[in-house]
Amino acid sequence: METIQSTSNKTIKALAKLHQKKYRDQENRYLIEGEHLVNEAKNAGVLEHIYSLSPYPIGIPNTLCSQPVLNKLSSQQSDAVLIGVCRKNATESAASDHILVLNDVQDPGNLGTLLRSAYSFGFEKVILSPGCADLYNSKTIQSSQGALFHIHVEKQDILSWIGQARSEGFVCFATALHSHSRFLHEISFPKKTALILGNEGSGLPDEIIKACNESVKIEMAAFESLNVAIAGSIGMYEAFIQSSRTD
Repeated sequence: METIQSTSNKTIKALAKLHQKKYRDQENRYLIEGEHLVNEAKNAGVLEHIYSLSPYPIGIPNTLCSQPVLNKLSSQQSDAVLIGVCRKNATESAASDHILVLNDVQDPGNLGTLLRSAYSFGFEKVILSPGCADLYNSKTIQSSQGALFHIHVEKQDILSWIGQARSEGFVCFATALHSHSRFLHEISFPKKTALILGNEGSGLPDEIIKACNESVKIEMAAFESLNVAIAGSIGMYEAFIQSSRTD
């Protein structure tokens, strides 16, 4: 077990660069923090190395660091305790009957929350547009609570993807506050369902809504709209419950 004593260590400097997206893309690696995420990453087989204040014996190479060194690898404000280095997940495309599709969701916290809900409610495949937040942003990772280690995520042009999905028998539901949108409680989700969500501010473009089979909205007692992560989670939960009743 190696002990690092100097903040000028080349390895630490190189790893600290993984806080930047361009270096994560170049190295195909990223950092995680905290016991829960480290254990989830280990169970998913994506954890390569651990940096910690004290030994953390889970069968992964472990380097002991001083507090100042460990803090260099942290994106949190408080003192770090446990940092993991992971390789980007190369999960093979899942044959999922329920698929979450996100078009230009730009807040990393919303993206991570949606991944967490997708994993919880059986949406084992997630499609992201090129304009979505970075999957390996520290806020995305923390908000996902490790879900991103377990589900298949890929980037696609959403309009093209919808056409292909419909040709394969998927029914695509656009979330939109249009007058012609049906309320969620009126929807019977088929076995092969794709739920499409849009940008936090502008929602889905008209061409994507028109490309879907139909559009859906959530009935509310007040306000006109919900946060995209909440709306998506409610939609996925309803689809999950319906599928559970028919299994």
